[in-house]
Amino acid sequence: MLEVTGLNKVYEGHGRRVEAIGDLTFKLADGEFACLVGPSGCGKTTLLRCVAGLLAPTAGEVRVGDRVVDGPPDGLAVVFQEYGRSLFPWMRVRDNVALPLRSPDKRRLVDEALAAVGLEDAHDAYPWQLSGGMQQRVAIARAIAFEPRVLLMDEPFAAVDAQTRAELEDLIRQVWQRLRVTLLFVTHDIDEAVYLGQRVIVLSKSPTHIIDALDVDLPAERDQLTTRSAARFTELRGRVYEQIQQAKLGR
Repeated sequence: MLEVTGLNKVYEGHGRRVEAIGDLTFKLADGEFACLVGPSGCGKTTLLRCVAGLLAPTAGEVRVGDRVVDGPPDGLAVVFQEYGRSLFPWMRVRDNVALPLRSPDKRRLVDEALAAVGLEDAHDAYPWQLSGGMQQRVAIARAIAFEPRVLLMDEPFAAVDAQTRAELEDLIRQVWQRLRVTLLFVTHDIDEAVYLGQRVIVLSKSPTHIIDALDVDLPAERDQLTTRSAARFTELRGRVYEQIQQAKLGR
């Protein structure tokens, strides 16, 4: 469903040349949930923007389904970290969610999306009347109302408190299990990556390449207490942590 081949991104200007992404190749199957982790500044967001068609790569290509991405593709949605900037404060929740929809069945899609994120009673609220966690739920609802085949999430829970973050992690797994959308989730949090994904793709420092693609063989049904206290969870997070520390040293 999502295929990245030989992706390279170089920023040039003002006498400087920065190679953010070296050479990346990976695939996500239809309905797969994969998490991207790596050292700070390794190019995770740059990669996601290239995949989303918001930034043109210097070399290589991205395919969604059987189409090469040369701009924001049909069937793909993005949830950004800064939910406050992605929601329009003068529009009510229902209108924010409905914004990208062109379907004649718009009302049903909005209702179902808000119910999926637990905001069925917040249709008429404005974003500024909601907590940060609830605002991010609205952003997620807008993405899933679009009925994407591929969903990209760029550190979407980084700006909320720990308790809200745990609730949103469980929410996104529930949404993914229900919709079976192909999901690429960028995070700097190793524990979050192991808890959420079926696979964790570990990136090197910039210029980025893939160090490992680790299959997460934890049970499909997960919860914050049981899963995170399991010996296998500790083993997996330890392996990812070790690889990232080595990546920081350039090993």
